[in-house]
Amino acid sequence: VQLQASGGGLVQTGGSLRLSCGASGRTFSTYGWFRQAPGKEREFVAGIRWSGSTTRYADSVKGRFTMSRDNAANTVYLEMKSVKPTDMAVYYCAVTSRALIWSSLDRQNAYDYWGQGTLVTVSS
Repeated sequence: VQLQASGGGLVQTGGSLRLSCGASGRTFSTYGWFRQAPGKEREFVAGIRWSGSTTRYADSVKGRFTMSRDNAANTVYLEMKSVKPTDMAVYYCAVTSRALIWSSLDRQNAYDYWGQGTLVTVSS
């Protein structure tokens, strides 16, 4: 399984950025975005079920980030708005074949495959 995360880069505080994640040749039941800032543990950002509308966000990004999916493109997106310096991190896409319930979307060990990460740098 190859997960290709892209879209990272330099963004100014208050700006916007869109991350993308595609899984090669296969659709998974649940997709998640996680991030790891320098010197910190990896943390949950957002998760979405491929079918239905189940979506979950970390409190730190709620109202600013939106996770969505494009069924035709087999790709999920993370739309980041009103970006803050605290959002600076390496963002990882993760997937699982299991249709996770809402309360499990933030569990890192519930995901089976991880992408290589894409770096988001926030300038003040």
